[in-house]
Order: sequence, then structure tokens, then C-alpha cells
Amino acid sequence: MLASRIEAVLFVAAKPLEVKTLAHALRAKPEEIEAALERLSLRLNCLESGVHLIRQGTVSQLASNPAWAEDVRLFTKEELGGELTRPALETLSVIAYRGPVTKPEIEQVRGVNCALILRNLLQRGLIEEKEDAARLQAVYSVSAAFLRHMGLHDLSDLPEFETIHTDDRISRLLTDASQGEMDL
Repeated sequence: MLASRIEAVLFVAAKPLEVKTLAHALRAKPEEIEAALERLSLRLNCLESGVHLIRQGTVSQLASNPAWAEDVRLFTKEELGGELTRPALETLSVIAYRGPVTKPEIEQVRGVNCALILRNLLQRGLIEEKEDAARLQAVYSVSAAFLRHMGLHDLSDLPEFETIHTDDRISRLLTDASQGEMDL
């Protein structure tokens, strides 16, 4: 059961996670996490699985099966080359107008999980992810490629940037999200 829980966390994280991070999140001992990762690796790292567990030292991440690399490449080329979906545009707007913001803050504003959308925006190069020591997690900001794509010199060139950037209602939502993170 711990292996399945780790799989679920790695899936939504969409980035490599340390054993100690998994242990903390799942309230388990690091040695229990290591054993469960080994079981998960045996279950996933076979030809029949579309997803593999990649491990490098104490870091683990889910990735597509290398055997299906061409299928994934064709899909991502089509997916990343197409237009942004409405949810992706909404997420990008939150990041542009209120960034740098954390994933929970974005989800507080949008009301839904944004892990896959964030991964897509990162792959497209429209946003950047940086660790914020004060918040103890990653924060997202728009990239220079976003500004270039939008024909902007600065974020303040966005329509009604100052009004939205300083909106009290949005600030309260973001504060609520930050308070929720502290309560965990």
C-alpha cells in the first residue's frame, strides 16, 4: 500500500522528490520509503508499464517508459505546439498577474489541482519554477519567453496589471492558501 501511495504522490508532484520528502509527506520512515520504492520499481519498470520509476541516489520520479519514447515525442510535439487550453490560460494569468506564486496559491484562486497544467506550461517554457526558502516550496513566475511571446517588455504592460496585481480579494485568497500550508 505504501508503494501505491508513493506512486500517487510522485504522479502529482511531476518532479523528482527526495526520500526524506516522501517520508515526511507520507509519515513513514526513510527505510520504509526505500523498501516501497524498490517494490514500486519492480512493478513499474517493465515493458508492459507505460510509466517507469526513475531513481538517482535519493531522488525518485515517474517518467514514461523509454520503449515508448517515439510515441511520447510525437504526442508532446503536437500537444505543446497547439493552442493553450482555457485552464492553462487561467493558470498562466494567475502566475502573470500575481507571481511569484506557489502551486497551492494558484489552486486556491482556480479551485482545482494544477499539477499537470504547471508541467505543461513549464515544458512550453512559458513559466519558471524556483525554490523559495521562505515559503519552503517552489514558486512559479512567467518566463522571458512568455514576455517575448506576448510582445511585452515588462509584466506591467499587461492590461490592468496594477489593478489585478494589487486586488485585495485575490490577496485574501492567496493569504488563505498560505495559511493552509502552514497548518499542515
